[in-house]
Amino acid sequence: MMTNLFSVFDPTSSFLSNWLSMLTPLLFMVMTFWLLPSRAQFLTSSVLNSLNREMSLLMGTASIGTNILVIALFLFILFNNFVGLFPYIFTATSHLAITLSLAVPLWASFVIYAWAKQTLSALAHLVPLGTPAPLMPFMVLIEIISNLIRPITLSVRLAANMIAGHLLLTLLGDQGTMESIYITMVVVFAQVILLILEFSVAVIQSYVFMTLMTLYASE
Repeated sequence: MMTNLFSVFDPTSSFLSNWLSMLTPLLFMVMTFWLLPSRAQFLTSSVLNSLNREMSLLMGTASIGTNILVIALFLFILFNNFVGLFPYIFTATSHLAITLSLAVPLWASFVIYAWAKQTLSALAHLVPLGTPAPLMPFMVLIEIISNLIRPITLSVRLAANMIAGHLLLTLLGDQGTMESIYITMVVVFAQVILLILEFSVAVIQSYVFMTLMTLYASE
């Protein structure tokens, strides 16, 4: 049973169709080049402008390129989270190969840029203000470890949250088929609530990933 349960998150079961599911957002983006402005486009523009203003508060007004990068990352994760909620479609963001590929290169680029361009500030950041002298070596070690595990925690958080909701939906779906009509109704109601919760998690996890990446860049 456990093998069948976790096979949903195995991309090798149908390799081509599973990874090609990440390209489905392009089907929605192409329409913006030839359709007249619609309410959906106005809503998307207002959301993107709000995200840009919020990222500018964290990064400053001179970080337009970084804002575009993290907002594009937010849209990519959001679309993949939503697409994964449809039946028989692999959730790419539930696999560590995707989440690590998103987090590690961006985090490494920020770290390399900080140490190359602002070496003194990066060194000073390893020791918090007001740290006693005997604790400074330990604080440097702790800060280095915390910086190194940032992309891992960022990737595992996204993948684990996407996997957890899918597992709950799968487990509830397996329980309702062999029970009475009343228990089946309760299971279906619980699945609807969980599905609504999964839509919320899809948005929240995309926003959290974007915000944490922006905070790492601002440091």
